[in-house]
Amino acid sequence: MTYHWDFSFIWGYRWLFVNGLGVTLGFTLAIVILGLIVGLLGALGRLSPFAPLRWLVQAVTEVFRCTPVLVQLVWFYYALPILAGIEMTATEAGVLSLSLYGGSFYAEIIRGGIVSIERGQTEAALALGMRPGQAMRRIVLPQAFKRMVPPLMNQSIIQLKNTSLVSVLAVPDLLYQGQAVAHDTYRPLEIYSLTAVIYFAVLLPLTLLAGRLEQRLARAD
Repeated sequence: MTYHWDFSFIWGYRWLFVNGLGVTLGFTLAIVILGLIVGLLGALGRLSPFAPLRWLVQAVTEVFRCTPVLVQLVWFYYALPILAGIEMTATEAGVLSLSLYGGSFYAEIIRGGIVSIERGQTEAALALGMRPGQAMRRIVLPQAFKRMVPPLMNQSIIQLKNTSLVSVLAVPDLLYQGQAVAHDTYRPLEIYSLTAVIYFAVLLPLTLLAGRLEQRLARAD
């Protein structure tokens, strides 16, 4: 049996897709910014001279890195409010979960960038009278950031892909809106194909940009 493709009805649902894409991009921006903050704090915690703090941060990081992100989303939405006695919307649960999940990977990227800088540069900064925090902020981080940029961008692209999972919590992102239209029209092939094309149109330029930036930084070295 030959399937007859028909995209003529999609124009009538255009604003659902536009709104869903807006939610997806806004969600991505939020979890990337918060994830980078979590990652920076986590990386500094992993590098702390205080051993119990290092162990605690490493344990928390591994928990998030070694459990499926979908399981984390469901746990933060359904289990955490019961355990903590707090109310949490689907959006809040999604932002919190994906920020911590992404932050665990950002932390390892940032930590790796920091430890890649020769120890002698920190020692030289301390010898000049800088405090450890100043040496980190003025000497180490600016150099390490250059090495961190490509993997940080790649992880951020993965974060954008991960936002599609919040649809299971009924967050009205692009995939959720696509599901709603599919249920309304009974045309899942057209709807999910269009959803995939929209994701591809957003992600391809970002992926190419990350690749070009990585090549440019490699040549600069």
